[in-house]
Amino acid sequence: MSNGIIPEKYLDLFNKRAFANLATLMPDGRPQVTPVWCDFDGKCVLINSARGRQKDRNMRRDSRVSLSIMDPDNPYRYLEVRGAVVEITEAHAREHIDKMAKKYLGKDKYPFAQAGEVRVLYKIQPQHTTSMD
Repeated sequence: MSNGIIPEKYLDLFNKRAFANLATLMPDGRPQVTPVWCDFDGKCVLINSARGRQKDRNMRRDSRVSLSIMDPDNPYRYLEVRGAVVEITEAHAREHIDKMAKKYLGKDKYPFAQAGEVRVLYKIQPQHTTSMD
């Protein structure tokens, strides 16, 4: 199910082991790009990270983001999503990262957790997309 902004024909990218490159803005306005796992709940793109990382600090300060998702089966097919972080929450973030570990690694639990790490879930409301087949 699409939110109307993301074309239906690109929703399959969220079910594949397709990495997204997430662009956030540094305090001085320079872009910072990080490869991330991504998900889609029908309305928002979901990104999961740990509290205190650069992208976490950037998205808390400036909600504007962009991400591009490349089809792992055809690198010339991609979706770019520009939007804004509309929710940042720790609720259910641990369960979500385990879901992503299953999708991307085939593991039931996220294996890279660090002692004291707090997982955070970011909900990105798409505002514009571009794509290529």
